Formats: sequence, structure tokens, C-alpha cells
Amino acid sequence: MFTGIVEEMGEVISLKKEGESITLTLSGPTASQGAQLGDSIAVNGVCLTITEMQENRLKFGVAPETMRRTNLGDLMPGDSVNLERSLPADGRLGGHFVQGHVDGTGTLVNRTEDGDALTITVAAPPELLRYMVPKGYIAVDGTSLTLIDVSETQFTFMLVAYTQQHIVLPNRQIGSRVNLEVDILAKYTEKFIQPSK
Repeated sequence: MFTGIVEEMGEVISLKKEGESITLTLSGPTASQGAQLGDSIAVNGVCLTITEMQENRLKFGVAPETMRRTNLGDLMPGDSVNLERSLPADGRLGGHFVQGHVDGTGTLVNRTEDGDALTITVAAPPELLRYMVPKGYIAVDGTSLTLIDVSETQFTFMLVAYTQQHIVLPNRQIGSRVNLEVDILAKYTEKFIQPSK
């Protein structure tokens, strides 16, 4: 379990393709603190398991299903990624419940400055937009954000100045893919109210 509060921007050291999978090596000084083999780290919002460690370097195996659902296959050495360690049982929930189970990707379509804030618009598929509501939660590349508007094709959110300086999203180009995880509570609610078959 994660909160969507990014702890640091790590750096991609290498990606090694192995069939439909990849081995991803990252540098993350903060994410490495106290980490052990088998621990979970959210990388751009994707829950990955540490398979090897050496000082500040962390290695992860990325399975074919994860490659299909996320933007991790778009990464290149030198790219920055959002990193968050899993939430300890006695930790503070500063964002919202984020599982690190990405539902799919959206596309960055617009950014507009509003004073020192930044309003960002992301196009997303209808099967994900159905779970979004204004002032609800969304995790974009693992960052817990509050939705402003939701339409049939896209959604918007705002980044305050502090957040802009601590996540990768403001540096993304228009047209870039972003990982999306909708609020798990919305999905459970839909399942519970659907008639039994």
C-alpha cells in the first residue's frame, strides 16, 4: 500500500529487455534507505519488488502484464522516475489509498500556468474515466492528485509549486503517456451495487 506522496525522483540507470519483460535498474538514495530484498517500491506509481540492491541502486523485474498496462517500457537511461516506499503500518496517510496496481495509461494533452500553479489535462479511456469525479482522487505516475474536472474524454488537475518541484510530471512532453490508478473505493462500490448474476 502507498499514499501517492512521492518521496524522491530517482534516475533510470539501465533497462535490459528479456523477451516481453525488462530488468529495470534505478538510483534512489531515499527509496534505498531501510529497503530490503523483496520490499515493494512504487516506480511511477507501479508497485515493483526489489530483486537486487547495491548501495543506492535498486533492481526490479518488470513482467509482461506490467509492460502492457504501464509506461515503464517508454523509459530510457537517464530518465527521472517518481519513487515511493510502501507505507509502514504506523505511517501517516498523507495522500490517498494507492495500491501501485496501475489500471492503464493516459496521454498528457495540455498544461496551463495559473499563477505559480500548473493545470494539467490528461486524455484517458472511458473505462477509467467512469471511476473519476470532480474533487475525487487519481494517482498519476504514482502522485496522489485531486481531480478538478472530468469529461467524457479527459480530466484535469492542478499542481501547486511545491509538487511541481518534486515529481516528474511537469517535465513531461505533451503527448507523453502517464500511468493512471483510479480510486479503488470507486471500483469496489461499483461491484457491490451491481446486481448478482
